[in-house]
Amino acid sequence: MSNSSSITQFLLLAFADTRELQLLHFWLFLGICLAALLANGLIITTIACDHHLHTPMYFFLLNLSLLDLGSISTIIPKAMANSLWDTRTISYWGCVAQLFFFYIFISAECALLTVMAYDRYIAICKPLHYGTLLGSRACVHMAAAAWGSGFLHALLHTANTFSLPLCQGNALDQFFCEVPQILKLSCSHSYLRGVGVVVFSVFLVFGCFVFIVVSYVQIFRAVLRIPSEQGRHKAFSTCIPHLAVVSLFITTGTFADLKSPSISSPSLNLMVSFLYSVVPPAVNPLIYSMRNWELKEALRILMTGCS
Repeated sequence: MSNSSSITQFLLLAFADTRELQLLHFWLFLGICLAALLANGLIITTIACDHHLHTPMYFFLLNLSLLDLGSISTIIPKAMANSLWDTRTISYWGCVAQLFFFYIFISAECALLTVMAYDRYIAICKPLHYGTLLGSRACVHMAAAAWGSGFLHALLHTANTFSLPLCQGNALDQFFCEVPQILKLSCSHSYLRGVGVVVFSVFLVFGCFVFIVVSYVQIFRAVLRIPSEQGRHKAFSTCIPHLAVVSLFITTGTFADLKSPSISSPSLNLMVSFLYSVVPPAVNPLIYSMRNWELKEALRILMTGCS
């Protein structure tokens, strides 16, 4: 019987058994990673360089892009290396670091998405108070709170997860280090302590989701009272994509944490984790920004100036 002190490495889930499919997954992940890095990098550069975009909405969008860069850079390179070199291993401390940083980014992103919903609520429902409630100092405090809550949440998960004795080997049914998969390796008498922290986290995420839904109910009620059809369309176009990504992010992440072992399978684990860990960083720039006229114009000016 093994325990956590004797484990020096973990075995991650392989995407395929054949060498050809492994290389296919490598190139697929490379394309996704480069696209996400390029898109989010352009958003960060554009917002930072154009003073017209120095507003609360774009400040939060810049932070979201930073979080997306961090999350995808934490898990994808190791998955690519394993596919390229036909291996499944990750060191014990590499797993600790990967889990810690990944949970910082996704936890902070959940908090930041809640802040962004509040920003849209104030902008649409209380426009006269927007400058007062969302001044530069308030925006910095809210962004710092999102990052800080992500750090504390990740620290709680990492410390709790890796303090549990592990008795079920070292093979994870996931392509990166994830709390539910590591908990499966823990001894039976310690399992409930680990699950308790996961349930606590799910309640926090559910609280964020409820806040976002309530905010958008108020937003939609306000938008429907706008007399101009063009005004309603503009307001809806900024709200619905955000709500769609929030729903995808929270529902898949919660399902990954709470799904019953009876319906768990390696292929299902891969699909769910791909949806909440890889898809959002890749599509967020498109959904949030590339349909935004101001940002597209600023990006065009930036690209023209660089050429």
